[in-house]
Amino acid sequence: MRALKIAATGMSAQQMRVETISQNLANMNTTGYNARRAEFADLHYQQMTRPGTINAADGTVVPTGVQLGLGVRPTSVSVQLAQGSLSATGNDLDLAIEGNGYLEVTMPDGASAYTRDGGLKRSGEGQIVTSDGYPVVPDITIPTDARSISINAEGEVYAYFTGQVQAQQIGTLTLANFTNSKGLEAIGSNLFLETPASGPATVGTPGVDGLGTLRQGYLEDSSVDAVREVTELIEAQRGYELNAKVITAADQMLGATTQIR
Repeated sequence: MRALKIAATGMSAQQMRVETISQNLANMNTTGYNARRAEFADLHYQQMTRPGTINAADGTVVPTGVQLGLGVRPTSVSVQLAQGSLSATGNDLDLAIEGNGYLEVTMPDGASAYTRDGGLKRSGEGQIVTSDGYPVVPDITIPTDARSISINAEGEVYAYFTGQVQAQQIGTLTLANFTNSKGLEAIGSNLFLETPASGPATVGTPGVDGLGTLRQGYLEDSSVDAVREVTELIEAQRGYELNAKVITAADQMLGATTQIR
């Protein structure tokens, strides 16, 4: 009774789909979050009669054959790259990336990670860091006597001092981009790691070579579409229920077989 195993794979697939949708809805207010989509493919087929096989009886060619599928399997949970809307915050260290690119940060072990969460902070030493305290690359330290800072679209950081009319440039932020951004490894806290699938990071000046620009005083909202997610949640639920009904029907058929006398 192949239907039991086939329906079981279908229920497992719909469960993964629901878990992915749940992750999206949980992060509908997460800065810079991109929705994920579960993707599936059919499993191997048992070739009872291969198409094109010669019929032994009269020598004709079988046009379609008999191919019995064995269910479904997950292939990936991929990121749906999309620009989220920008929300004004008015904070000097809030940065939204308009277009492609990621901010590079340094992890405690010295490795590089990447993020689109531009909710930056100032450490006790004046260093520009993420909300988790990871320093942004390149390292920029805001002088203690600076009364305010300004960051333009090209990432140039200027500090304003009391008694001075002209601002002083204290550094330049860069952005990193990848050949295949969907191949980045998500590690939580809005951070990603480079992988062989993503290709090496290409670091450059914002607004140059296809990189996005920076918008000070804004944050990028999540790109999750709540209406679409709820619609897909209902579809996944119905798919799960239908596969469960197949298992019930297959069980009843087996029960009828065992009751034959």
